[in-house]
Amino acid sequence: MELDNRNKLLLNLLQSNSRESLTKLAKALKLSLDSTHKRIKKLQEKGIISRFGIFIDPKALGYDLVANVQIKLHNISEEQLNKFIAYLQTHKNIIELITTLGDYDFTCVLIAKNTEELEVLSRQIRQRFKELISDWKSVINLKVHKFEEYSL
Repeated sequence: MELDNRNKLLLNLLQSNSRESLTKLAKALKLSLDSTHKRIKKLQEKGIISRFGIFIDPKALGYDLVANVQIKLHNISEEQLNKFIAYLQTHKNIIELITTLGDYDFTCVLIAKNTEELEVLSRQIRQRFKELISDWKSVINLKVHKFEEYSL
């Protein structure tokens, strides 16, 4: 879908505040409420807007450590891969999981309250899938400067 200037503006406004009122969005776009609402629905139907949400800072909830973990797998069947993904998707301390192309197969973001918890969580996952994981690399995030914003 080709984005016109109004759709680009609409997406930028929604990224800044996904709870912005339809009235304010319509005013900024210089469109009617109905036209603005139709644009949002069309962007959703086309998959450009996949969901509306908020950003929760893990550190504000007591998770002082946020780690990016890169995982390389080996000798893995489709069934094992599905079990591995399902486990990580439902793990309460993993807040992001991405399949990657390159040296590693997955990147995930793991949150922990302290270094001891991070060590335990990492060890538990690595032990549970020791036959599948060939490499594991962790990096601690210090500060988020930008998150999921696209300049259109």
